[in-house]
Amino acid sequence: MIQRQLYIYFVLVTSMVLNLFQLSAPPVVKETRALSEKPHSALIQGSAALKVPSVHPVVAPLVSKPAPVKEKYNIDIVMDYDRHFLTVEEVITYPNRTSTSLDSLTLAVAPNLVPDCFDLVRLAVNSIPVTDYKLNKQRLDIPLASPLKPGAAVQLTVRYTLSLPYLNQSSNIDAPLFGYTDMQANLINWYAFVVPFADGKWTLHDPWWYGDYLVYPKADYTVDLLFVGKESAPVVAASGSAEKIVDITRYILQDGRAFALSISPKFQVSTMKAGSTTVSSYYLPAFRKPAEAAMQVSAQAIILFSKQFGEYPRSTYSIVQAGLNDSRAFSGLSFISRNFYKTDATPANNLTYASVRAAAHQWWSDQVGNDPATEPWLDESLSTYSEMSYFENIHPDVLSKWQANRVDFFRPQGKINTAIYKNTTHDAYKQAVYLNGMYFLSDLRKRVGEHAFDNFLRDYYQQGQGKIMTGNDFFRILNQHTKIDYSDLVSKYFNPQ
Repeated sequence: MIQRQLYIYFVLVTSMVLNLFQLSAPPVVKETRALSEKPHSALIQGSAALKVPSVHPVVAPLVSKPAPVKEKYNIDIVMDYDRHFLTVEEVITYPNRTSTSLDSLTLAVAPNLVPDCFDLVRLAVNSIPVTDYKLNKQRLDIPLASPLKPGAAVQLTVRYTLSLPYLNQSSNIDAPLFGYTDMQANLINWYAFVVPFADGKWTLHDPWWYGDYLVYPKADYTVDLLFVGKESAPVVAASGSAEKIVDITRYILQDGRAFALSISPKFQVSTMKAGSTTVSSYYLPAFRKPAEAAMQVSAQAIILFSKQFGEYPRSTYSIVQAGLNDSRAFSGLSFISRNFYKTDATPANNLTYASVRAAAHQWWSDQVGNDPATEPWLDESLSTYSEMSYFENIHPDVLSKWQANRVDFFRPQGKINTAIYKNTTHDAYKQAVYLNGMYFLSDLRKRVGEHAFDNFLRDYYQQGQGKIMTGNDFFRILNQHTKIDYSDLVSKYFNPQ
């Protein structure tokens, strides 16, 4: 603890000295407040790096030790909010749980797709610096000095800086979420992570102009965030639970897939309980009433889905008002379109629809993973079905209105097992995967019976927790719960494989 405190004050004093001498720093586009993250071993402004002792002790090589059951990410972040600039150091423990010896590792580095955003400062494997890596767009390939055998583990250290992009969302509500606006800063897909290894290759798809393309493995996260340059830190919404350690805030997320943060000095926060889960709503001033309505809807959905599909395992869940078209979910945190907060108080509105859908993705995406680029129907169709289930159970009086407004109005069509790259437009993608997929699940429930279908979904959730499921897994588990023929439904809704 004493060593960490000395480190914190060293960083703070250094920051003041650097400011005093006006060392080069990224230009301030606009004064905003930024995301929260954890203390890093170097505060980097512009291209100048100040070397300081590592926050985490040097760990001996892990190659000969038994591998843990999942990846572990210790991430230290020092953030200058007004400059929209972060220094990040990750210590990644990667276990080889495959049956193959690995000669290299592949990491996803999504910020490198943004111009002038990502700068890799240092890379090491088992504390030994690596210089012969390859960084191409979002792909970082790291060779290993010796093969990583099945059952062994390796430790990566990745140090880099992020200059957050400004997002002009006043004219484009569907702008990317990663970056900062006049209202807040959002960190999504912001850190480097080892992508899944399956069928003899690393799973890292190309990005597309709609839909998700990253496949997230299950991992444990410890993220320490330190703000510099301001006397008071902004309000932070984060995946995982928070603990204050002097000037650092530590966030713990276990069995997570995607750690996200949203930060604003303007955020107000309301909270309530949903069973053992604390639901928090982060919103801008003047939106307290709809924000608390969204919080209550989210709490209702968590309680309902816990009974229907299986227990929600996290102690926290946060919803954040943000600039996007609908909703977007990460581990324990979801973003909801700020436009939906300008709504009436009835349950039949877009704020309710989006809040329920975002909560459903905590089951169908976060807990039960899938490949959202090649089989997006596995989480999107189930999330739309979960919306229908919410209205069937909580607001049956407006179920028909939800069906008419949210689904039938768009006249869904198209095969549902379509990759994000195969549809001609975003609307065609949503009609097929989101909406026609819900028709399939509804028809399937009618065919096999509600009891068998409900048992199937609970079993699918239980078997899929922490895993990356496929369509084959879906039907394999379904066939364990029914002997009724549904092949005509498969022919109707699916492309032949």
